[in-house]
Amino acid sequence: MKSIESIDQNKVSALHLPQSKSYLKIIGIPYIQSSSLALTGNDIINFLKNSNMFENITLASRPCVIKASPKLDMAIIWIDI
Repeated sequence: MKSIESIDQNKVSALHLPQSKSYLKIIGIPYIQSSSLALTGNDIINFLKNSNMFENITLASRPCVIKASPKLDMAIIWIDI
């Protein structure tokens, strides 16, 4: 069993907060917006900035907007956080 006194502090790397990467998948969002334009990653970023629910969330990359099906007007949004 190790004790704190037996640890060589010169061999310990710098302390840092753990980092994890998660994703959020949103389904059922209309792909074509009221302005008759397709939904973009910038639209999602603007929504997230204005939402209280996501105020402490940092994006790892740009949101990915995928049309669910060629015949449907629904989008799937992937957000890496």
